[in-house]
Amino acid sequence: MVLVEDRARATPGAAPPGRLPGLAMVAAGVALAWAVHGLVPAVPLLTAAVVLGIGAAHLPGVRELVRGAGRAGLTLAGKRLMRLGVVLLGLRLSLGDVLGIGWATVAMVLVTVAATFSGTLWLGRRLGLRGDQPLLIATGYAICGASAIGAVGEVSGSDEEDTATSVALVTLCGTLAIAVLPLLHHPLGLDDSQFGRWVGAGVHDVGQVVAAAQTAGPTALGEAVLVKLMRVALLAPLVAGVAVAIRRRRTAGTGRGAKRPPVVPLFVVGFLAMVALRSTGALPGTVLDGAQRVQELLLAAALFGLGSAVHLPSLVRTGGRVAALGLGAWAVIAGVSYAGVLVTTA
Repeated sequence: MVLVEDRARATPGAAPPGRLPGLAMVAAGVALAWAVHGLVPAVPLLTAAVVLGIGAAHLPGVRELVRGAGRAGLTLAGKRLMRLGVVLLGLRLSLGDVLGIGWATVAMVLVTVAATFSGTLWLGRRLGLRGDQPLLIATGYAICGASAIGAVGEVSGSDEEDTATSVALVTLCGTLAIAVLPLLHHPLGLDDSQFGRWVGAGVHDVGQVVAAAQTAGPTALGEAVLVKLMRVALLAPLVAGVAVAIRRRRTAGTGRGAKRPPVVPLFVVGFLAMVALRSTGALPGTVLDGAQRVQELLLAAALFGLGSAVHLPSLVRTGGRVAALGLGAWAVIAGVSYAGVLVTTA
């Protein structure tokens, strides 16, 4: 996959108007994704948004707009709206949620995230994937899918091609998990609670976790969401760790004058502030529900923009190694999380 060629070059003073066609496409794409999700609830909103973005980049009569006048607005959505969505993601998590799942489960999640991140990063580099793809794919699998990829991509300064490829792969594998994991529920000897924890520890996006876990009932769904939110909580320390590593690398490579990313980016500070606000219990349920809807729409808009940067015909040239990494990472996170669930619930 490669980035769709950006033929539209913004000129100083004309940037805001130049973004309007792309933002209009984003709005239409999100509305259509919402309709698809409403008609087929098993299809998460964010998954539909990515798929529609990819479709727009290849649909005759639309792809010219994607590559030309719409590019600036689509890129804006993929970056800026992603940051806002990550900030609001913090309102889904409270300190009470983390403490409520027990220290054994916390340890299981930490081990799963560490093994998935390090294993995927190592395998991606061994496969020779370009640019930041190993880092971004490892982040997406380990933490929370496209949201984590967008957050780390901002810190690492990853180009749109690497980000779009990583989002497409992680979204595809997460979507497959919705169909595959429920089929393994009983053959693997898991009760509903164990299945929910396995889904929460092993599936990437929050929406995909809900779609997979709800097939086993409310107990599985509740356990899955709690474990998944624990993984979301690790987004902030991971982003900070990546920022520190990049600062050190740039300082060592180019000297003190090199531009370095902040240790904790502003949108991560916002994410932590939202977690703290949620933990106070001061926000009523209606506000939290509304914020969740806004957060989903922002991320859907961002993922439509990122999806529009994917060029499928190039999959023949680069897709084999990316697919191998995706399958390898999927095996790691599914296997480690399954073992962790068995150990912590024995």
